[in-house]
Amino acid sequence: MEKHKFWGEVAEDWAGFSAEETFSIPHFEQTVTVFLGEEFDEDGEEIDTPPTAEELNAYELTFSSFLEHLDSIITEVKEQAFNRYQKLYAHYFEDEAKSGEPPLNLNTPGKHFQHLKEINYIRVLGDHTLQIAIRYGVDTEHGLEIRLENNKIVAMAGIAET
Repeated sequence: MEKHKFWGEVAEDWAGFSAEETFSIPHFEQTVTVFLGEEFDEDGEEIDTPPTAEELNAYELTFSSFLEHLDSIITEVKEQAFNRYQKLYAHYFEDEAKSGEPPLNLNTPGKHFQHLKEINYIRVLGDHTLQIAIRYGVDTEHGLEIRLENNKIVAMAGIAET
C-alpha cells in the first residue's frame, strides 16, 4: 500500500489496520495509535483488506475535524462521563462502608476527568464516526468507550460496547 500523506504507512495491527503516525491528543497524557476502519466485518471475521485511498482521505477529514473541535468535545465528555460515574459508580466509590476505601471525592466533572486521561486507542470509521477507547481509572476492567458521530457523543459505555 502506498504511504498516505496524513497517516503514513497503514499496516495490519493487533486490532485492525493502524496508521504509522501516532498522535498527541491535547487533554490526554500520551501519544495514541489510530486504527482506521472496522476491525471485524458483519460476520465477525477480521477484516484483512486495508482501507482504500478514498477511505483514508475520508478518515483524515473525520480525524482532523475531531481535533479541530476537541475542546468542545472534551467539555461534553467531562459532563457525560461524570454523569455516568454518578449513575453507575458513585454509590460505591463515594461510600467507605461499601468500598472499604476512603471516598474518591469525585464531585465535579473536572476531578472525575483525571481518571479518563489514558487513551488506549482511537478508531476512525466511516460516516464521520470515531471511537475513543479509554483505560478508565475507576473501572479498569471494562474501560470506557466513547462513540462520536459528527463530533457529537452518541454513545458512552464499556470498551467494545458502543
